[in-house]
Amino acid sequence: MSELRLSVLDLVGLRPGEEASEGIARSVTLAQHVENLGYQRFLLAEHHSIAGIASSATAVLIGHIAGATKSIRVGSAGIMLPNHAPLVVAEQFGTLEALYPGRIDLGLGRAPGGDFHTMRALRRDLKQSGDDFPALLEELRTYLGDPRPDQIVHAFPGEGSRVPVLLLGSSAFGAQLAGMLGLPYAFAAHFAPEYLYAAARLYREMFRPGVLQEPHMMVGVQVIAAPTDAEAKRLFTTPQQRFLRLIRNQPVELLPPVDSMDGLWADYEQAAVESKLGAAIVGGPETVRAGIEKLARDTGAKEIIAVTDTYDFNDRLRSYELLAEAMLPIATV
Repeated sequence: MSELRLSVLDLVGLRPGEEASEGIARSVTLAQHVENLGYQRFLLAEHHSIAGIASSATAVLIGHIAGATKSIRVGSAGIMLPNHAPLVVAEQFGTLEALYPGRIDLGLGRAPGGDFHTMRALRRDLKQSGDDFPALLEELRTYLGDPRPDQIVHAFPGEGSRVPVLLLGSSAFGAQLAGMLGLPYAFAAHFAPEYLYAAARLYREMFRPGVLQEPHMMVGVQVIAAPTDAEAKRLFTTPQQRFLRLIRNQPVELLPPVDSMDGLWADYEQAAVESKLGAAIVGGPETVRAGIEKLARDTGAKEIIAVTDTYDFNDRLRSYELLAEAMLPIATV
């Protein structure tokens, strides 16, 4: 038996009219707060051309937050590898590892992190796609590993750093690849829960010892904890409104909670939002603990990556406090 780990995924969300600097300052405060609460990692996601999210320069933010904290691991969840040359990623994360040894994690995904037009702007020749992700991953891991006798291109810093790599996904692809390579696997149930249980099963079935000797399943999930179920459900209308605006192709700033979503969405929009947030764990401490216990039991998760988007920052801080109190100690097999 081992203790279930708890981590944070931050999108650096903004409220209407805010400057990016305000959201980044909150992220620093949040990282310091959860570090004091004993959280394992503070992870940042790469998104582009999305008004209301300020995490596009992910490696820069990782360095900024690692410099403002002392012990918590800081990393990406993730860097969208097809957007970048593997050498550049190796140099960036090799530099971060040199600055903050033993505290940097490199989570990798294969989605663009934006729409088609943004993808075109990021991938200038359009030759890189999700299909070439395994080859890009192998190239990146080569740069971060020990030099090979026939190797011509080297990452300085980066070479020999062995920055820990974890794979992200929301489909069978990432689960199979992570299992085959013996890497940690994080499923993005905070926005795509439909395939969660199948992916978790596939990851375990496909797992072969590699970097890890046994599977390490991580689940990203929306979590809002409050003193009561009713209060948490009200706070949850903020991420509901965010996803509603996302499917309407509108800016996704954090909006104040409302007493009811009735009248704010059409039936088909409600169904779409609820499908995106279907794995969310929302409630008072007892409800949250029960939800996390069930999630860990059903998926074999060793680590929960909590995504908590509330309008009021104090509600967010309090949610992470209640989450830590509610779930500890929860053991995993």
